[in-house]
Amino acid sequence: MKKNMGAIDRMIRTTIAIVLITLVATGKIDGTVAIIISILAAVFLLTSLVGFCPAYAPLGISTLRKKLYKKTN
Repeated sequence: MKKNMGAIDRMIRTTIAIVLITLVATGKIDGTVAIIISILAAVFLLTSLVGFCPAYAPLGISTLRKKLYKKTN
């Protein structure tokens, strides 16, 4: 699994997940929608933790910054 998510992408996903979890936990969202939102939040947290988004892979998307220099030993 090659990483395809940059730091900003990961921060945005984590922030969205926290907001969604807060909405469900406070009861602002309930029922079936709460279950769907909770699953979405979990996916966002998981993908941001591992740095890999499965949806990006088939589309060839990567939000990682390219290295401008090559390391030498």
